[in-house]
Amino acid sequence: MNSGIPVIRAMHADDREAVIDLIQALNRHEDAITGDRPTDRAAAIQCLARDEARAAETGGTLLVAEAAGRVLGFLALAIEPGMPFIRPELRRHGHVMELVVAEAARGRGIGSALLAEAERLTRAAGCRAMLIGVVAGNAGAEALYRRTGFRPYALEMLKRLD
Repeated sequence: MNSGIPVIRAMHADDREAVIDLIQALNRHEDAITGDRPTDRAAAIQCLARDEARAAETGGTLLVAEAAGRVLGFLALAIEPGMPFIRPELRRHGHVMELVVAEAARGRGIGSALLAEAERLTRAAGCRAMLIGVVAGNAGAEALYRRTGFRPYALEMLKRLD
């Protein structure tokens, strides 16, 4: 893949197929960790549709990282109202719903650049916090999030009832 400097911009309609490919790759990657992700294209299409709807509902956005005419990364951001158990001035926050960088383009700062733009947009929306989730065992993603200033906040736990 060309190592050109990525441009971070809003997702356009003609990016759709590349973004679906990225989401499908993310689902495959996470399935190798969790064993519960659907890995077919239809599931990736549904994920993107959910991201599009949530971003539109909340005033969020969908971003891509592009270099040399290729989409190398995707980030979906929602601006969430927050929960009543959080202090009012801290409730509204940015929520990174999806972040994926093409495997061949990882380690080039693309994820960090997407997160920096999401942070800029979150601040511009008047929010003082940004949340992101990470699948337990996804060490690469967790390391990126820590490098960019995220710290553990809550822990979700799962019990299989099979």
